[in-house]
Amino acid sequence: MRRATILLLSASVAACSTGPDYAGPPEVGSTATARGTFVRAGDPALNTGAAVARWWETLGDPVLTGLVDDALSQSPDISIAQARIREARAKLQQGRAQLLPTLAGTGMFVHARLPGTGLGSLTGGSGGEGQGGGAQQDESSDGSSLNFYNIGANVSWEPDLFGGRRREVEAAQANLDQRFAELADAQVSLSAQVAQSYVNLRDVEERARLNARSSELQRRSLELMRQRLAAGTASRLQVQRLETELASTDAQNIPLDAQIALYRDALAVLTGRTPGELDAQLAGVAPVPLPPAAVPIGDPATLLSRRPDVRTAERALAAGTAQIGAAKARALPGIKFSGILGLGGTEPGDVLDPGNLAALLMPQLSFPVIDFGRSRGAVQEAEAQRDAAEGQYRKAVLSALQDAEDSLARFGATRRQLAQLIQAERSAAGAARLNRQRFEAGTSTLIDQLDIERQQLSSSIAVAQAKAQLTIDYIAIQKALGLGWSEPAEPATR
Repeated sequence: MRRATILLLSASVAACSTGPDYAGPPEVGSTATARGTFVRAGDPALNTGAAVARWWETLGDPVLTGLVDDALSQSPDISIAQARIREARAKLQQGRAQLLPTLAGTGMFVHARLPGTGLGSLTGGSGGEGQGGGAQQDESSDGSSLNFYNIGANVSWEPDLFGGRRREVEAAQANLDQRFAELADAQVSLSAQVAQSYVNLRDVEERARLNARSSELQRRSLELMRQRLAAGTASRLQVQRLETELASTDAQNIPLDAQIALYRDALAVLTGRTPGELDAQLAGVAPVPLPPAAVPIGDPATLLSRRPDVRTAERALAAGTAQIGAAKARALPGIKFSGILGLGGTEPGDVLDPGNLAALLMPQLSFPVIDFGRSRGAVQEAEAQRDAAEGQYRKAVLSALQDAEDSLARFGATRRQLAQLIQAERSAAGAARLNRQRFEAGTSTLIDQLDIERQQLSSSIAVAQAKAQLTIDYIAIQKALGLGWSEPAEPATR
């Protein structure tokens, strides 16, 4: 028996794990990585330098930097991701423990009263102890009573003959790595959301200020037109036209105030605060932060190695591959060793007497005979899940490349649009200067001057919106590149 046990243990240690070994993800996007550059990176501001992890600091706005740092440390999304890491780590610990024997201590006291049906003949006589020991009996006309004391230990171990549990540990490790990648993905999304909300807030504030200035100019024009109407040099139609334009401009200012409140509340929630808690900190008009003159973007290969969602899909594929081996192992024979050690007797002191030691070893062999296809179905299910994970990985890689290329194309287009709008703003400013000279010389009216200044304001509003959009597109590039996350302070358990 001892020799057979040793042979079984040796076979368990040397056994190979069932199922396919994970050979890495399939090759996807090889054309992009071999090319070494992004297709849509033709804008002069883009270069192949190393991207900056804390990219929001390149915008040069201390308030924004503080908000992003607060979000990364206080957001509920980060807390959720960290809790899932702890959950996955606990499951990995449980899986590793399944490979080892279990030992449980036991203690027992039994008192029984039974009818007098010949119990004494079984225990060696009335009122005495049986030669086997362990029970104290008292008999009376009404029956018998006995006491039994025991302490001991139960040991069990199921050797991992075909590596099924090792495959489950492999899958649990991949799941833990996947949770770390999900934390990084939450950091990427969160930093981009905070920056976008902040830029939108400053953009709306600037547009509200410019719209208020436009309303002021329209009121002055309307007042002058009414004076001309009273003097008989203007028509009622001209006055009504200006009244309509002023009402329309004033109406545009109303939703801007609501948008300011919405973006402030969004920033409060993203940073783990209640709505309204950041109103004092964000009060006042500040300029929209602009991206740096040079934007490093790296290359496609670096992008794919850094994007957390691609890493998440790759780890899911590794876990799915390991689960195939675990499913195959469950269909194979297994052996389980159970053992009991105990000390006991009819008196409490008997549990301390080595002479009362009892031991029991129970090997148990199990093997499937007929399961009507359950095992085969479990393997096929695991294979299908692995194939789905492989498809998801391919999709994640292609989506990442598309996301990056699209964000680069939008950034370049917005830069060109901004350049045109700035040129138009300069032309409008020049026209306003020339007309003011005519007004001061008496060859142009004040109404004409105010109308030209309003046109200049419209050009300034368009430029302000384009600047904000350029920063939004810059943020989209950083998110598409998978930037904004850092290595966890506590590494994954290996």
